[in-house]
Amino acid sequence: MKQLTSGQIRQMFLDFFQEKGHEIVPSASLIPKDDPTLLWINSGVATMKKYFDGSVAPANPRMTSSQKSIRTNDIENVGRTARHQTLFEMLGNFSVGDYFKKEVIPWAFELLTSDKWFGWDKERLYVTYYPEDKETKELWEQVGIAPDHLIPAEDNFWDIGQGPSGPDSEIFYDRGEKYDDLAPDDPENYPGGENERYLEVWNIVFSQFNHTAEGTYEPLPRKNIDTGMGLERVVSVFQDAPTNFETDLFLPLIKKTETFSDKRHYGDNATDDIAFKVIADHIRAITFAIGDGALPSNEGRGYVIRRLLRRATVNGHQLGIDGAFLYQLVPVVGEIMQSHYPHVLEQKDYIQKIVKSEEDRFNATLNDGIKLLDDLIQKTKEAGQTEIAGKDAFQLYDTYGFPLELTEEYAQDRGIHVDEAGFDQEMEQQRNRARSARGSKGSMKVQRDLLLDIKTPSEYVGYEQLTVPAAELQDIIVDEQLVDDAKVGTAELIFDRTPFYAEMGGQVADIGTIYNEAGQAVATVTDVQHAPNGQNLHTVKVTGELKKGDHYRLDVDRQFHAGVERNHTATHLLDQSLRNVLGGHTEQAGSLVKPDYLTFDFNHFGSVTKEDLAKVERMVNDHIFAALPVETVVTDQKTGKEMGAIALFDDKYGDKVRVVKAGDFSVEFCGGDHVHNTSQIGLFKIISESGVGAGIRRIKAVTGKYAFDYLNDEEKMLNEISQTVKVPTNEQAPGRVKELQAQIKELESTQESLEAKLANQEAQDLFTNPETINGVTLITGQLENANMNQLRELADTWRNEARSNVLVLGTATDGKANLLVAVDEAHVKDGIKAGDLIKAIASHIQGGGGGRPNLAQAGGKNPAGLPDAFKAAADWLATK
Repeated sequence: MKQLTSGQIRQMFLDFFQEKGHEIVPSASLIPKDDPTLLWINSGVATMKKYFDGSVAPANPRMTSSQKSIRTNDIENVGRTARHQTLFEMLGNFSVGDYFKKEVIPWAFELLTSDKWFGWDKERLYVTYYPEDKETKELWEQVGIAPDHLIPAEDNFWDIGQGPSGPDSEIFYDRGEKYDDLAPDDPENYPGGENERYLEVWNIVFSQFNHTAEGTYEPLPRKNIDTGMGLERVVSVFQDAPTNFETDLFLPLIKKTETFSDKRHYGDNATDDIAFKVIADHIRAITFAIGDGALPSNEGRGYVIRRLLRRATVNGHQLGIDGAFLYQLVPVVGEIMQSHYPHVLEQKDYIQKIVKSEEDRFNATLNDGIKLLDDLIQKTKEAGQTEIAGKDAFQLYDTYGFPLELTEEYAQDRGIHVDEAGFDQEMEQQRNRARSARGSKGSMKVQRDLLLDIKTPSEYVGYEQLTVPAAELQDIIVDEQLVDDAKVGTAELIFDRTPFYAEMGGQVADIGTIYNEAGQAVATVTDVQHAPNGQNLHTVKVTGELKKGDHYRLDVDRQFHAGVERNHTATHLLDQSLRNVLGGHTEQAGSLVKPDYLTFDFNHFGSVTKEDLAKVERMVNDHIFAALPVETVVTDQKTGKEMGAIALFDDKYGDKVRVVKAGDFSVEFCGGDHVHNTSQIGLFKIISESGVGAGIRRIKAVTGKYAFDYLNDEEKMLNEISQTVKVPTNEQAPGRVKELQAQIKELESTQESLEAKLANQEAQDLFTNPETINGVTLITGQLENANMNQLRELADTWRNEARSNVLVLGTATDGKANLLVAVDEAHVKDGIKAGDLIKAIASHIQGGGGGRPNLAQAGGKNPAGLPDAFKAAADWLATK
């Protein structure tokens, strides 16, 4: 077996397929782009959907990649099994309507067995295939796989429901008898069974059918190849590692973690080994997720990061590690992955800052989790029980990051068990909620073959002109059919030249009108999108007659287009201003450029302060007023980067790129339309800043006339306020408002004081008439002029004056009822607890409550039930 590092193995795979004519596609961001069905990129093919469904035709139909991916459906298994990872890399080669079985199977065999490449012994390879797919079986035999190493398997059919599907073939590597963890006659002791000897290393999917809504399988017009090889598994084969964790992808992280743990070392204890593995796995996922723009939060992707970080922290405590330590592992992740992912080390300071901040925050609450667990154990014992409810154990897992096994171990040391079945039920409910949140949209569309076949050239000329006097109509599509003419309804058109911009990069599509040679309007352009082969595809409402081959005048709506240009250039100024004010980590996460406003999404840890927002707005306007020339340079990617152009991490650019410069202030790759001078923007005004997702902030802004109108409306509002508070000028309004607020506060204080006096007076009358029940003195009463704060104050007075053993007060306000129960310390010790009594009487006001043994309160929506509650209190005491 060759001695190769993980970096060498990854590169060897990519080099092999590059020699076979494949384009090496860079690993995309973990955050899906334009795919609401995915929380994370979870496979190599997930980034190829637009090619497989036909919405985009790739420049090269042969592609290969090593795609980082995250899967979180079984986080609890990480560290407990040999190969579960949260973050993993999927090596793959893809064919979009190009080669198929006869090419890919010999290539797979060559890569795995050739001395130039992996050099594995073919006798150690086993292959499964779909029983009805005889061609695949024959092809494997032809390349040299022995017939007894070919295994038919009914589940070798890749199908996700409606959409592309087809048979697949899985390749297994026989690791030898030393990894044989099952008896020879065990039914799982075969390639594809649940054993450690035969390791699945590669899956090749032959995507050749369309699974229709009716449940039939129709042949696809273009057959595709999609393969997936888990890098971590392949590395474990080359490095003869018992599990994925004993490879160079994880061991440096485990060794570094050992330095934080005083007494524990990897390999000394099975339980501790799980903790080491969890930490190594989770910090990889956390590092890459934050590096790609996700941030810890309580929802979506941010919740996943927070959950992983908390699980890793808890496992660190299990190893005796106190305080923040995960952030120190971030550079180790960067060093391990540097050959293919240099951006991790480039961003390590930022990633470490986020991780340490989150660690510190969680460590501050970790003791609360332990205290809660201690309380649960104590309550369980007091109730004479021996089992913690599954729901409570799940709360510890979900809120504090306590793995079930840690809760079980902690409880077991104190003679208590955990309801595992109840925990599993809560876990399944959470998974169902997560599946529902992702929606039911299909994960891959059906190929639109008609557009894939249209390859007539079409040129966009809108950068220079907004009218094309005589554009030839090359293609007309109506109801998914190519036609020669259209007279009414909706149609899609492709011209040889067009001034209409197709929606892309956040910039909305142009609208406008199409005229015939006689000058008559024959169609209205309502939308423009890119066809799979790059043409601008115009969606139009036909109002006259259109004929293929005729020439038409295409006229863009100039006012609409000018507004879009102003706002697009403004987003570039805003992008650079945010970087300057907040820091370089504020990468663009999306934008929308319309004629009347713009939105700009960016990564940032927390909301933007008003002071920083004002600085950003001032900086944008300063560069508008500076009248900077806006120039566009068409060049190659390398030159563009040398010019300092900002590029979105997950965007792919062609050989020729457009670099848009606003003076020396802003330089970006961009294919959109822009003003010629920043002064044409006129004015820039931020109208809102808010969070729209985990670690994603959104600024909404207006420019030009819309900014003027917005400020004009604000001034009118201020004038109305000035008139209302009766000051002669707007400048005096803030001072007058503060004066009125102070007066209101003083009046409220006076009112509260008077109400307290009234309530106290009412209470004194009540305090003089206690009743005795079963040897316990009880005072009950309803106050008409009190709120809950005043009830608590009266309870303090009652306690200081020792008026009775138990106090039950009630009040009604705005159709709602409040109850308060207080018990003196002597009777708390005798078992009379305020919390128990409040629960016994709260139902009479249709409410609920709780509290401490000496003080409890409840709220309800039935004030008429207060007298019944008082009677119920007396009845309850009579039973004690």
